[in-house]
Amino acid sequence: MKLEICHVTRYRYGGVVSDSVNELRLAPRTDERQACYQHVLTVDPNVTMMSYEDYFGNRVHAFTANDAHRELVIASRSTVVTRDSEMKRKTEEPPTESWARIRSDAFVDAYAEYLLPSAFATFHAAVSAYASVIGAEAGVFDFVKGASGRIYEDFEYKPQSTGVHTTADELIGIGSGVCQDFAHLLLAVCRLRGVPARYVSGYHFVGDLQGRDADFEQASHAWIEAYVPGVGWLGFDPTNNGLVDWRYVKLAHGRDYLDIVPVKGVYRGTDEQELTVKVDVQLAAG
Repeated sequence: MKLEICHVTRYRYGGVVSDSVNELRLAPRTDERQACYQHVLTVDPNVTMMSYEDYFGNRVHAFTANDAHRELVIASRSTVVTRDSEMKRKTEEPPTESWARIRSDAFVDAYAEYLLPSAFATFHAAVSAYASVIGAEAGVFDFVKGASGRIYEDFEYKPQSTGVHTTADELIGIGSGVCQDFAHLLLAVCRLRGVPARYVSGYHFVGDLQGRDADFEQASHAWIEAYVPGVGWLGFDPTNNGLVDWRYVKLAHGRDYLDIVPVKGVYRGTDEQELTVKVDVQLAAG
C-alpha cells in the first residue's frame, strides 16, 4: 500500500534565539516490509543539511541554524510503499529449541544491546514482578504476543497521563500511559525473559478504520520488534494488541526512545518556547 506522510514540527520562541543545533530521525527506512520512494526535508530558516547513518542504521539529518530567529519549522514529507509481513509460523523453531537458542552464550553476545535494561526499559523490581507472571511455556512468538496482549489489557491508553521521560516501572505505578510507555514495558518484559527487543518509532495509518478501531493511536506511533528464532525481527504493537502490518511506517529503531528521538536539539537564547507537531498519514492516490 502506498502511503503519504506529512510531519511538521514548529517551535515558536518567546524571544530571539540563535545557534540552534538539531538532529532529525524522520527518514523512513527501507527494508523487507517497506520501501521509501521519496523523502523531502525542509527547514525554515534556511539551513545547510548534512546526513549520516547512526550506530543502529537509522538515517540522521543534522543542521545548525546560526542566524537569529524567533521560529523554527521542520517539515518532513515522505511517500512509502508498505506490505503485510508474511510471517509463517512453520518457520519458527520448536519451543524447546527456540528458548535454548536465545539462552546460548553466542546468541546473548550477539544481541546483548537489545537484552540489557535501558533508561526507560528498566528492570525495576515492579517490572520484574510483572514479567514473572507472564507464561513462557509456548514458543518465543507466542510469549511476546501474549505479553503484548497482557499490557493492552492491564493498562489504559490515556494521553497526558505520563511524560516523555516516564519509565516502565513508573507506568506500572500510574496504570495508564501512551504508546511510548507500553513499548518500553514490553521491551523490558521481553529482555527479562531473554528475548532481544528493540524500540521502534514511526507512523500508523488509521484513516479508514471505524468503531472500536477508531480509538487506535493516531499517526505518530511507537511499537517494538522482537527477535523470533527461525523467523527474525517481528513487529508487535502493545497499544493496539496486534502485529505490525501495512498500516505501519517505520522511521527508526534503537534500545529505547532516547536512541531515536525524531527531533532533538539545543539553542542559545530564551527558555520560553511553544512546540506544535502535526502529522498526517494518508493513502496515496493511484
